[in-house]
Amino acid sequence: MRSQTIHMPVKAAVIACCLFFALFAAAPAFAEETVCLQCHAGQPGHLSEPIGLWEMSVHKENGVSCHDCHGGDPTDFAMAMSPERGFVGVPSHEEVPAFCGKCHVGVKEDYSASAHGKALAAGGPNCVTCHGNHKVKRASLDLINQDACSSCHDYGRAADMKEALVATDNRIAALEKELQALHDKGIATREMEGRLFALRNDFHRLFHSVDVDLVIEKTAGFQQRLDEIAALASADQEDLGQRKVVGAVIVVLLVLAGILLLMLKRTYEGGD
Repeated sequence: MRSQTIHMPVKAAVIACCLFFALFAAAPAFAEETVCLQCHAGQPGHLSEPIGLWEMSVHKENGVSCHDCHGGDPTDFAMAMSPERGFVGVPSHEEVPAFCGKCHVGVKEDYSASAHGKALAAGGPNCVTCHGNHKVKRASLDLINQDACSSCHDYGRAADMKEALVATDNRIAALEKELQALHDKGIATREMEGRLFALRNDFHRLFHSVDVDLVIEKTAGFQQRLDEIAALASADQEDLGQRKVVGAVIVVLLVLAGILLLMLKRTYEGGD
């Protein structure tokens, strides 16, 4: 009996420690696995479908989950769909721009002023028409295409707008890769990346204006901003090249110095 009395608290402490470390190790997974995902994953048919679509979305990629859009409490099964916790459910067709505009404020403003936004009440396209709802697509020129645009109107003007956008969009993508390459080589690129990120967001707002003339008018300004960032990147690239040259010269000098010291050593040894 005495042996059991002594060892039971020890065993309990060991078990408690094991549980603590197990929960600690699993904490990140629990943090991501909201009650929204847990509940809908076990539902039949269309009720579980949004999870699979969300898994392939740019929202998932950037850590945006169900409650970020639909509200509610993602930590409590009982309150997950409670209006008191901000749950708003599924928006109607006309409510979608305001629903998405909670985060995408500038884009909502541009959309509302566009031909698309002005046609909303008459059944015109909203955000999910082009971007999808749960499988939200990344904003890119790929969204402007024959199949998507011609479902509502002739593709001609949309094609003209895409052509006006493509050169600047390609240059943004190329500069992003250049900055990433500089970063990988140890160059501080945060400021340039911040400027390019802001520029890209401003540029993508033009998409939602669906106005070819406005795109053409604004293109020169975006190209100038890109020139400024590209000049900074080129200066860093040149500096990196100079560092490589200096480094190579130092290596050569060290090698020559080593050879000279070796020759001097042999000369002294031969004199002895």
